[in-house]
This record gives sequence, C-alpha cells and structure tokens, in this order.
Amino acid sequence: MKKLIRSILSILLVTYIIVALSFTSKWAASEKCRGIRIAVNDSIELRFVTSSELGKELGDLPSRIKGMRMTDISTDSIEAFLNSIDKIEHASVVKLTDGFIHITVDPMHPVARVFDTNESYYINHYGKRISADARYQVDVPLIQGTFNDSIFSARELLPLAEYINNDSLLNPLISMIKVESPSDVLLIPIIRGQVINIGEPRDLDDKFARLKRMYHEVLPVKGWDYYDTLSVKWHGQIVATRRHK
Repeated sequence: MKKLIRSILSILLVTYIIVALSFTSKWAASEKCRGIRIAVNDSIELRFVTSSELGKELGDLPSRIKGMRMTDISTDSIEAFLNSIDKIEHASVVKLTDGFIHITVDPMHPVARVFDTNESYYINHYGKRISADARYQVDVPLIQGTFNDSIFSARELLPLAEYINNDSLLNPLISMIKVESPSDVLLIPIIRGQVINIGEPRDLDDKFARLKRMYHEVLPVKGWDYYDTLSVKWHGQIVATRRHK
C-alpha cells in the first residue's frame, strides 16, 4: 500500500513539474522587457569614469529593447558591446524574473599611464587602453617608450610597475619607467640627472636587492649625485658611472 502511495505521489510530482515548466516556458516566451537597470561598481576614491558617462555609452539601447520579448534579447551581445567600450573594464548582463535587464559595470581601473611616441593612454591590468585627456586624471606609474604590441608592449611592464608601487623604498624614489629597448629598461629616479638600467624587466627581486645595497651602503658615502648611471642589468653586478668623468 505504501509503495502504491509513493508511486502515485511520484507520478503527480512529475506531472506537476512538467506542467509548471511548460507554463513557465510559455510565460517566458511572452514576457516583455520592462527596461534596464544599471549598477556601477566604483570606489569613491577613484571615480575615474563617471556613471553618467557610462550611461551615455548605452545610447538608445534602453529605449530599443524596452517592450521586446525577453527571449529575443541577447545578453551575450549586450555584454560584448559593453566590453568593447574603452571606459569599461568588465560588464555582465542578466535577465531578471521581474522583466528587467540588469547590467553590472566595472569602470576602467587604470594601473599605468603610457606615453607612446605621439600618444598617451591609460592601461588596466589586462592591457586594455583608454585615451588620456583632461577628463581622466589619476595618479598611477608613468611609462615612456615606443611600443609595438607584437614585439614588446607596455603591458609587459605592468609587473615592474606594480613591484615598484608596492615597495616602500622604490615607490617614492622612482618617478618614471623609460624603455630604450626590450633589454634596456630604465628607471628615472627623483634624483636629478640619474638613471637606473635594470635591463630586461625580470629577476626583479635579485636586481632590486643589488640596487638597494647601492643606495644603503655606497651612495650615502660617495654622495647621492656622485653617479649618473646605475646598472643592475648583468647578473651579480652593480655597474656605476661617475657623473663627472
């Protein structure tokens, strides 16, 4: 008897699920879009790109999709469009059960400003660019050079910029990263007329350990402006050139 009751209940449950899914599917197919909601993830400290600017990038999208069937709206297409905009670092789009399209946007978070030949732009951790102009100002490491993304891109210097930014000695000391070539990356310190050649931007722990020894043990004795060039380009060496030969 118990088995029979269980079987009947199971059949009723399966029937209910099938009917509910069928009803939900028909409802979803006829559900109309009621509009768009936008949430912007941004810190008060940064405010690199404003919510109003991001809203303008949507153009007539809100008015175009309002009233469309939810099943006819491609969230993937909207995401692809938003992620192609230089002001946006990442965007996600979902359909809500209340008939609204919910868009979550992470504005561009620059980690460095690049002066590349005749143009200037900011880049984020992924190397995405946004042109630098008067509207966008943020204090980030400066990188100067002539870059070719297929040979040597500014993005390859981001680990170096982050290393300097997180070091209590290097951060206030280094004012710019300047690239002469992929194997001659120069650091420009605040000490006027002095440059530091680190060679290729790798083996940073070893190179900066040698550089710090120079600043802690040699320059306080010789004088801060005694050398015009410090090089840790070659393994195990610190090569210094006197300012006055």
